[in-house]
Amino acid sequence: MAAAQGQFSDHSNDAGDTDGSAGAALPPPFRSAVEALRDARVRPEIEIEPTRAPQRLAPHAYALEATVVDGEDDLADGRLVLLHDPAGHDAWHGRFRLVTLVRAELEPEMAVDPLLPDVSWSWLTGALEARGLAYGEPSGTVTRAGSHYFGGLSERRPSSQIEIRASWTPREGRGGAPDSAAHLAAWCDLLGQIAGLPPAAPGFGPAPAGAEGASGGGVVSLPQRRGPQAP
Repeated sequence: MAAAQGQFSDHSNDAGDTDGSAGAALPPPFRSAVEALRDARVRPEIEIEPTRAPQRLAPHAYALEATVVDGEDDLADGRLVLLHDPAGHDAWHGRFRLVTLVRAELEPEMAVDPLLPDVSWSWLTGALEARGLAYGEPSGTVTRAGSHYFGGLSERRPSSQIEIRASWTPREGRGGAPDSAAHLAAWCDLLGQIAGLPPAAPGFGPAPAGAEGASGGGVVSLPQRRGPQAP
């Protein structure tokens, strides 16, 4: 699987080349965090593509978007943005912030489950905790929406969608950079969970902390909405 790729925002004074002279002016912790994201390996069902990073949320930003694919079917999609403010941010309680949006279609029986919002939020926190990642100030929303079709679209079956919007502050490590590759791996775990995939095979992303082969610790599951699929 090719390494993940993405783009710097215009505020980072770089169009994606971390080795250029413009990129050399980037704060070293941000450069390190971005390079770790660019070099990370993700499971083959997850396709990551470049996307423009937001320009007003922080002085420096880097963005990725992903789709979970099974054959010709798109099971889920999402966006992950790494923000960095060298001066620190009072609301973040740190200098880095990760922001995400993930969404997927739901089967009708899952959409009406009263536990769905709590369980969906646990997919995010559980994915981070399963990989032993320290983080702070988590916040977000879980939204479920249904669509019914009428007139010329009346032959379509009603559909439901789950959407998770969230942000959290990753703990900064040696050199001032967070372990962004591990956070990307946890985010991919979340994408796989919301898409209904089984846990990833070993070898994608840093190994979860605590035990070899551990995955999904602390994550509550809803019934799978698709048949078993090979990781």
